[in-house]
Amino acid sequence: MLPRYLTVKQYGEHEITIQKSRFIAHVSRAETEQEAQEFIQTIKKKHWDATHNCSAYLIGENDQLQKANDDGEPSGTAGVPILEVLKKRKLKDTVVVVTRYFGGIKLGAGGLIRAYGKATSEGLDTTGIVERRLVQVMTVKLDYTWLGKIEKEIRASEYKLKDIHYLDIVNIETFVDGSKTQSFAEWMVDLTNGQCTIEAGESVYLEENFVRN
Repeated sequence: MLPRYLTVKQYGEHEITIQKSRFIAHVSRAETEQEAQEFIQTIKKKHWDATHNCSAYLIGENDQLQKANDDGEPSGTAGVPILEVLKKRKLKDTVVVVTRYFGGIKLGAGGLIRAYGKATSEGLDTTGIVERRLVQVMTVKLDYTWLGKIEKEIRASEYKLKDIHYLDIVNIETFVDGSKTQSFAEWMVDLTNGQCTIEAGESVYLEENFVRN
């Protein structure tokens, strides 16, 4: 599992007009090729009367699955430009379909490449990019007399509080980067004078909005 990677939020749509042709970018997350293909087919059915429904997707930790489809546009002028934008943005598990309704003015190869690239880029901006960061759930078990202090310390720290379970003893769940689990455990032991038990749980991805510098 990758320690962190960029992908899109669940779904987005954005339309631009170039030389009277409408270009509608449909953006979605897809973690399998089947999900990507199903999304493409859904858009094709929705826009069955469009001149073209061009698509591309990039899937897998190492971008193992890459596919671009021009759907009748001149070879290399639609699907590849869409795919290149995904690569340039360093996105993973993302599928894009750009629907075109022809407006009567031919754009030429260069114009098509720019149009599909622009539609994709603006579609991604509209949808939003997130960073998925791999973290581990660490559970700290301790007496209720420590609850106030430990909860306050965690909330003021770099770590993110997941949940508090009020059982016979209190269980505090915290999201911790995989590389920092040892230092987190040592910190908890120090804060409680060794009066706590710490358990490492499952690894999960946290999503945060990604803002380009």
